[in-house]
Amino acid sequence: MIHVCVAGATGWTGRALVPAILEADDLSLRSAVARSAAGTDVGVALGGEALGVPVYGTVAEGLDGVDVMIDYTSHDVVKANVLTAIEHGVAVVVGTSGLTAADYEEIDAAARQGSVGVVAAGNFSLTAAMAQAAALLAARHLPYREVIDYASATKPDVPSGTAGELAERLAEVRPAETGRPLEEIHGPREARGATVAGTQVHSVRVPGFVVSTEVVFGLPDERLLIRHDAGSTPEPYVAGTLIAVREAPNRVGLTRGLDTLLLGS
Repeated sequence: MIHVCVAGATGWTGRALVPAILEADDLSLRSAVARSAAGTDVGVALGGEALGVPVYGTVAEGLDGVDVMIDYTSHDVVKANVLTAIEHGVAVVVGTSGLTAADYEEIDAAARQGSVGVVAAGNFSLTAAMAQAAALLAARHLPYREVIDYASATKPDVPSGTAGELAERLAEVRPAETGRPLEEIHGPREARGATVAGTQVHSVRVPGFVVSTEVVFGLPDERLLIRHDAGSTPEPYVAGTLIAVREAPNRVGLTRGLDTLLLGS
């Protein structure tokens, strides 16, 4: 039995994870973290009956007897939450966006030092994982690429975790090529997007999107578009998150991308 703590249990994805963990035969929901509901029972906090699962205000309070901490909180606390769990010898599944490549390097070093597994993905949807795997395959042969990141008008972080992870992992395959160097551009350089791990990323923030990520590959007289669109519910992220929960205790250090787990890397 894997004992789980959900940080961000009353948030958008956390609300879907709680019942999924309760229904799983091999998982046990040990605790939850939500500052707004601290001191209550997670069932009551979610508008139902008490489940005997306490809600704490901080991750440090909720790690007793926990094997894996799931983080779906916010960009301003996720790094501290992950490092706290590692310090307590607890494996981590990170679904929160906003961490940088430097943050992940620090997390990986801490996890390796503590012999703890961390699985992080910008998107735990199974179809998003397949889109990322396809993009990594295409990048072996197609040097020209750019990423377009779509999200709701109010999303605070840019790019999304999905797009940022994609750009960073594409860089591990090969550097992106550009037709004209950015320093030779006429007009506002910002119009060419932000350079993330060597790939130009364009973040669109308008109503009507949840999170959509598109990578455009090009060669003379042809293009390849690989795109993932998320719907309006958190359900697509549940199955992938639970796959990571079951795998994280078996790993040491940082593993990035649900596709890495699905493809057996």
